[in-house]
Amino acid sequence: MPGENATEPSHIPRSSAPQVWTATVAETKFYWYDLLVDGSPLPDFRDPVGRYLRRMQFAIDGTMEKRLLYFLVARPRLRFDLQRSVSWSFFSLKLTIPVLIGAEERKSTITIDLDVPFEATYKKPLVQVQDKFLLLNWGALVETLSIHDLVQRYDTGLAFPGTVLYVGQTHDPAGRLAKGHHMAVNRARDAGMVESDMFLLIQRFDVKVETAATDLSEEASMRTHVDLLEGALIGYFEGPTSRLRSEIELGNRRDHLAELQYTYFLTKLTVDLGFQGADGFYDLESPQAGRSRRHLFECSFTAGAPVIQRLADNARPLPALRA
Repeated sequence: MPGENATEPSHIPRSSAPQVWTATVAETKFYWYDLLVDGSPLPDFRDPVGRYLRRMQFAIDGTMEKRLLYFLVARPRLRFDLQRSVSWSFFSLKLTIPVLIGAEERKSTITIDLDVPFEATYKKPLVQVQDKFLLLNWGALVETLSIHDLVQRYDTGLAFPGTVLYVGQTHDPAGRLAKGHHMAVNRARDAGMVESDMFLLIQRFDVKVETAATDLSEEASMRTHVDLLEGALIGYFEGPTSRLRSEIELGNRRDHLAELQYTYFLTKLTVDLGFQGADGFYDLESPQAGRSRRHLFECSFTAGAPVIQRLADNARPLPALRA
């Protein structure tokens, strides 16, 4: 995902005309965060699971240099049941796999209809099941899929919403989030990890600006866009009194957002988390926001505090992700 660390010049005069911003998702990706920060050393790169995890680590490390937004999302705990065997359907590549759902490990099964990869030299793969991973050996290649990859890729019937616990920015030269050293994220994760699997949903947004202002100095940087977007999304998903944030942090953010809102004469920010082709993994909710696959709302700022008005899902056309 592209991103840039643009900074604001000092002493910016106030915009000469009101601005209205609309933010839509341009790129989006879920990462199973627990796999990287559970304290276990990553397997060797020669191991299929090791390659999977190291690619994910590389991707998340790369976001620490960019100004993207992330959501810590809790989903019900899901594991493969190693005490029961997988089974094939006759005359097809439908594979039925036993699973355990939730902290209580309720027994169930999922069925997936496999597609033969172009590089495959076997007509039917050799199957290896670990508690979190399914390995499909097609001869010339090995597919490595986490159990949540299957839920996202196939129609498994496991339609669980994700709960947004925390919103933040990826930009951090110290890489605390990627290393599992982000204190607020760790508190949220520790509180729910017995019953839930934790994910990072990382997104890049496009921001469209409508204004009569014409001077380039009145155009906000990506950093300003992301700061105001972060404030709006915190207000939407976490509310004004998040237990994961100190009063000092909340006060500093209000002051910063009030200054930005005044400088850029921002009268309205519309945020649209929906996009064409979103799957069930994007059914999100929080204690503040009801379940939806498309969270669409307007935000204004009063003394730096976000004022949220949720919109109907059909209030504007559903955008498409960037190709």
